[in-house]
Amino acid sequence: MSKIYPPVLETERLILRPLTLDDVDSCFKWTSDPRVNKYMIYPLHKSTENTAAWINMLYENENNIDYGFVLKETGALIGSGGIYKKENDEWMIGYNLSFDYWHHGYTTEAISKIIEYACTNFSVKAITGSFCVDNIGSRRVMEKLGLTYFKDCEYQKLDGSETFKSMLFRKEL
Repeated sequence: MSKIYPPVLETERLILRPLTLDDVDSCFKWTSDPRVNKYMIYPLHKSTENTAAWINMLYENENNIDYGFVLKETGALIGSGGIYKKENDEWMIGYNLSFDYWHHGYTTEAISKIIEYACTNFSVKAITGSFCVDNIGSRRVMEKLGLTYFKDCEYQKLDGSETFKSMLFRKEL
């Protein structure tokens, strides 16, 4: 199966580009950080092999639009995220950001641009995102993106190790 890579996008402070295996060490910095992973669906990465396997599967589905977030000022890869088609032209957002870059608005900036790209190039009727109720930072990102409370739900880490009470936020377009 051939991989489908989204085009490079730019914001005021970021370059959004597809991740490659050259990014394994940079991505491992946040995928292996318990502070970043605390509420994530994926289990904590224990080795760069976990991270390489994750990067290898990112671009196999044309309905998943995933980007690495590169800080223009330094060229550092500081996070990743994207938008993922669910059903009925509803798309869900997701993201990770290296701990040292939290609270600077980078996630909101990146995901705003990714949503703009998706809305321009695909049929998008709604944007959704879910987060653990204890993850106040993620809630703020979704509020800044214009998403509002839709319903309570829960999710489980992919390895089944934890279940979280969560909220689903939504924005109709």
